[in-house]
This record gives sequence, structure tokens and C-alpha cells, in this order.
Amino acid sequence: MYHTEGESNTSDARQAWLKKSIGPRSAPLLRRDSDAFLHQSLSSPCVSTIAKAEGIWIEDLDGRRFMDFHGNSLHHIGYGHPRLKAAIANQMDDLPFAPRRFTNDPAVRLAEKLAEIAPGDLGKTLFTTGGSDANEVALKIARAATGRFKTVSFWDAFHGAGMGSASVGGEATFRSHIAGPLVPGAEHVAPFACYRCPYNHAGPDVCGLACAKMVEYVLEREGDVAAVIAEPMRAVPYVPPPGFWKSVREACNKHGALLILDEIPTGLGKTGRMFAFEHDDVIPDIVTLGKALGGGILPIAACVARRDLDVCGDFAIGHYTHEKNPVTARAALTTLEIIEDENLVERAAELGDYAMAYLRERLDGCAIVGDIRGRGLMFGVEIVRDRQTREMGHALAEGIYYACLEGGLSFKISQGCVLTLSPPLTIPKEDLTRALDIVVAAVLEAAR
Repeated sequence: MYHTEGESNTSDARQAWLKKSIGPRSAPLLRRDSDAFLHQSLSSPCVSTIAKAEGIWIEDLDGRRFMDFHGNSLHHIGYGHPRLKAAIANQMDDLPFAPRRFTNDPAVRLAEKLAEIAPGDLGKTLFTTGGSDANEVALKIARAATGRFKTVSFWDAFHGAGMGSASVGGEATFRSHIAGPLVPGAEHVAPFACYRCPYNHAGPDVCGLACAKMVEYVLEREGDVAAVIAEPMRAVPYVPPPGFWKSVREACNKHGALLILDEIPTGLGKTGRMFAFEHDDVIPDIVTLGKALGGGILPIAACVARRDLDVCGDFAIGHYTHEKNPVTARAALTTLEIIEDENLVERAAELGDYAMAYLRERLDGCAIVGDIRGRGLMFGVEIVRDRQTREMGHALAEGIYYACLEGGLSFKISQGCVLTLSPPLTIPKEDLTRALDIVVAAVLEAAR
């Protein structure tokens, strides 16, 4: 399971859960984990163990089962998909590794497949082992292509834990304790946050896209920005206002900046489109992918750029040992085939609409629900102390989280108060309904 953002490691709710719910087989492993690993926010100490993972389910050492609605955004096809496991096993028998100076068919086929499914001229790829590195590659390409080094990104955004990706990211957890300066030239603006925007509450059609205009303002004032890097839909989740990305795209074109969209959590069908940016009718210059690309088994990420941005041939922008690993490439290629063959993109759109409507109906008028939002199977319930002031309900959300965990549902809390629900695209509708009922019951109980 997963540590929740904004939650104290020693909170009353956490301690109550550990005392009541951790069984005799899980407790020793939790102690060993605490002793063996460096501690960090959001992942330690752990709240339980995992012994099995299959489909939408995870199970701890004491046999407690949980529907996993987090999965670090990588379990689009569920855990342990039989077709994926067979493909990985066969590839290990055929060719277990390839030094990057020697090409191989699975790696080339994967790069060709990404060019096929990506819109526009997004046709040149470099593979990395994680999304943070994919973003680092994208930033290097932007510098090389433009001759500039500055970036514009958003506060609260997450683009990875590396020094460069943390610099353009805006989450305090990944920036605040780094001694000394981060990478220079990383400018930040306020993110789109429609629920908390005064324009959004002034009535229909009043949104002035001030958030997008701020991006243009910085591009104009700085004058030498290499790229805007952002999440097309914030995974907290937050959906951009209509016209936002078109406005940013136009500003980038006007001021000579590239647009890099980080689809690492949102891509490959999660939002009901293969790429989240397709909802907004724009095409970036570079898109980064990861997490779900490895099918929930192996780590692989990709930086996919416009063909004319292939300008770095005389120097290294990645040079990763597993850059053309045939096993991880086979896993990614098979994952894409499963997503297409099982119509999972369309399924995410259909089930997402169902889930949002279900939550809105069941939680209509609930005093502690500030907002219900999302796209496809990435949606969330914002918990507030007061709907008028929109004061965030951190303690309420934490209590709801542990009540849901007790009921057999695991997810994460974003921004301290948003119940962020992101199930696999393969989830049976009846299991989705069951999970939503657990959330509704916990929210209504907390509101009493």
C-alpha cells in the first residue's frame, strides 16, 4: 500500500491502523523494511506488505486483500496479465539483453509502434528505465534544438526525482530539502486549478484562461525559453479548462519554445484517450511516457519527439545501459498490443463516465465534498472542511483513507485532501461499483 501525501508518519489514524490491522506475518517484514531502507516522504514507513498481486488485487502476508486503485499509475492492464508474462518469458529465452550499440527487433518494433500510435510527427524515440530520465532527455533535446536553457513549468507539478526533473517540477517534497541551487532557468507559474479559481465560480463561460495567459506572459518576458514542460492533465487529478492547451500551444509557437507534455501517469489510455492531450486537440513537440508502458512488471519509459528534433547525433542525451533492452521492449510492445486488442482505451472512457456519475449522484450535497473531477479512470474526490471557504480537509481525508483501507480498497491521497482513484483499465464493472461504494460509505460516515 502507499503512504499518503500530507500524512504524518505518526498520525493517530496511521497508528490506529497499524495497531489494529497489521497481522503477525506482516509486522516483522515491516520492521525489517524500516531498518533496511533509507527513509523518505511518501514511501516510508510502509502501511502494510504485499505478497501477491493479480489483476486489480493485492494481498498482504496475512491474507488481507485490497483492490488497488493506485498502483503507481502503472497497472493499466492489471497485475500479472497472462499474455504479458508469457511474452516476457519467451523473450528471455530468445534474447535476454542487447548492448545499446547492437540493435534488436523488439526495441525497433516498439519505437515504430510508438510512432504509429502518436499523433502528428511524433516519430523519433529514445528509451530510458524511468520517467524521470525520459523527462531529462526531453529537456536536453529542447536545449539542443533551441540553443536556450530556460523552462516554464507549474508549481505543484511532478516530473520526476532527478535533479533536472525536480528542478522543473513544482512539488515541495522533491525540492525543499535539496542543499544548494537547483538547475538554473527553471521558471514556474501557478497551475490551472479550476475548482479554486474565482473565474470558475463567477458563472458559465466566464473563465478568462488567466492561467494560460500567465504562461504566455512569462514566455514573452523571459524571451529565451527553451520549453514549456507540463502534465496535460494533472494526476491529482485536475482537468485543464477548455482552451487552455490551445492557448499555451499558440504561445509556444509565437515565442519559439517547445511544448513538452509529460504523459507518464496519464498516457496509454488512462483518461479515455491514448494520450491525455488528445482531449484538448493539441500535439506537443515532445511527449514522455512511462509507468504503464512496462505493463506493471518491468520498468521502461520513452521520450518521443518530432522527427525534426533529431538534432543530437553528435553527443549523448541518454546513453542508458538498458536503452534497447529486448525484454523491457517486448513487455512494452505487448502491453500496447493488449491495450489495443482489449479495447481498453474505450473501456476507460466508458467506465470513467460511469464512476464520475455514480459518485456525483451518491455524494450529491455532502458537506465535506468540495469537488468530484477527472477523466476516464483517473478521478478524485476532494475533501474539504467547508464547501463555502473550500478549506482543505486533510484530517478528514486521512480518516477516509484508512476507513477505505479497512474496507479492502487502497488508493492515494493527493494534495493532502484529494481521494485519488486510478484503477486498472481491466477492472470489472461490478468491482468498480464495489470500490465506489466503499468510498461513498467512508465519506458519508466522515461527514456525520
